[in-house]
Parts: sequence; C-alpha cells; structure tokens
Amino acid sequence: MLRQRTLKSLVRATGVGLHTGQKVTLSLRPAQPDTGVVFRRIDLAAPLELPARADLVGETRLCSCLVSGAVKIYTVEHLMSALAGLGVDNVYVDLDGPEVPIMDGSAAPFVLLLQQAGLEEQGAPKRFLRVRKRIEARDGDKWAALEPYEGFRLSFSISYSHPVIEKSKTSLTVDFAETSYLREVARARTYGFMHDVEDLRESGLALGGGLENAVVLDEYRVLNAEGLRFADEFIRHKVLDAIGDLYLLGNPLLGGFSAHKSGHALNNSLLRALLADPAALEVVTFEHADEAPAGVAGLLRPLAG
Repeated sequence: MLRQRTLKSLVRATGVGLHTGQKVTLSLRPAQPDTGVVFRRIDLAAPLELPARADLVGETRLCSCLVSGAVKIYTVEHLMSALAGLGVDNVYVDLDGPEVPIMDGSAAPFVLLLQQAGLEEQGAPKRFLRVRKRIEARDGDKWAALEPYEGFRLSFSISYSHPVIEKSKTSLTVDFAETSYLREVARARTYGFMHDVEDLRESGLALGGGLENAVVLDEYRVLNAEGLRFADEFIRHKVLDAIGDLYLLGNPLLGGFSAHKSGHALNNSLLRALLADPAALEVVTFEHADEAPAGVAGLLRPLAG
C-alpha cells in the first residue's frame, strides 16, 4: 500500500519574509494521518490554524497567501512545493510571524530541512486526486488547465520582453515519471526586475527581497554575481511555484497541468474551478506500489531504512 508520510522529528529554521521583510522562525512538526498540511500562527495571543487549502488563498499578488479574517500567512508556495516533491502528507507548520521565510528563494532549503527531520510512513493509505475531465481558467492571453493523465506532468511557457529570458528556454515540460524534483526543480529561485522594486515596496511587497534570495535582473542582465543555477532557471521556478500551488488541493494530483503566463492568481482560479465540479475529480488509493502510475513512483521513491 502507498502510505501517507509525515516527519520523524521536529525541525526549525529562521529567515526573513520576502514581502514583509520580517524575521520569522519556522518549525515543522510531525502530524497524525489525515491531518494534511496545517499552518499555525503561534505569535498570536490565541494561536490560529490555517489548513493549506485552495479556498483559503485570499491574496495572490506575487505569492499565495492564506487568509482567515485579519490573519494572513504569505508565501506558502515554496514550502508547499518541497512538501509535494518529497511526498509529505501530514505536517504542522508553526510560524512566529505572517510569512514563510524566503530562504534562498527556492525550495531547496525546505527540502534539506525535511531531509534533516527525516520522513516516515504512516498506517493510512495515501489519497490521490485523479483529474477526470479537462478544466481551464483564463485571463486575457494567460491560461492554465488540468486534464486527465496517468501520472503527474506539468507543461509551462512564459513570455517576457527581456534579453536574458528571451535567450533562455521559455517553455518546459516536466513529467515525474522521468524527472527528479530534487535535481531538476527544487533549486530554481524566484526572480524579479529592478524596475519593479520601487513600486512593489511602495505597495508593501518585496521588503525582504535581495540578491541573496532572488534572481534579480536590470534591463539587460542578471545582477547576481554567481549567475543562474540553470540556463532556464526562470521557467523552472514557474514549475516549482505551480507544484506548490497545486498541492493546496490538499492531496497529490494525478493529472496533467499546462499553462501559459500563469501565476498564483490563475493557478488558484483553476483549483477553485476544479473543486467546484464534482465530476472533475475522484479520490484514489493504491494497494500496491506497482499499481500506481510511473509519475507517482517518480515522486514517491521508497524511504531509506
């Protein structure tokens, strides 16, 4: 049986929020089967829990932000991507501030944290959401879609009028039957443009952003001294974000995701459209690992020990 996974032990990290600029400590704790991913604001007089769910995403400008009343948790997508990439079903995410720390701008530091904590299988079957029909969301020339596919595959394309990005690969298909999340996706960093920084900061965003946690471009070049981690790091990061946003469904997906110029807002609109159609999804489990599609096995390699 493919089983649910949680952490073996508690693990912590401290960093700054990309948008709030506030220092925050993140603690990841084991959770019981069927708990899901639950964020907790422990800095409040009465700690508040926000499950990682698509219907609780209340803000989507440059991040996916969970909202409950006046309480917000910004920039959950990179951690969610790492949890999806390592097949973690159940975990408590304690934060003493309003934002998940940005770390180096990729999912790799969260992968290392999860590996440090260790993963263990639980007694309950892992529940997948299988896409049964095509669902699409559009906004002008931007679009995102999910369709039936026996595995987990993402196809993404971007379009920017910038010499560095135009010279890089601007479309990418990742099929986890043959691609390693850790090697090919997790290290891709978020990116931004110097000409946007002033406007963003006036809006209260990107207050913690810099060369240490993002790929930054001026009009002509990459400003980071170390350059890019991948020649097509920009499109790989969009795939990383999409994996995190899709995991806000609450379960791993069996399906094909495709998008052009999509971002957090359109990704969330797609998930809401999917959840609003009872015929579009079914819950499946696998009694034997060899019954699962190859794309599932690519993400859920056996645990060591």
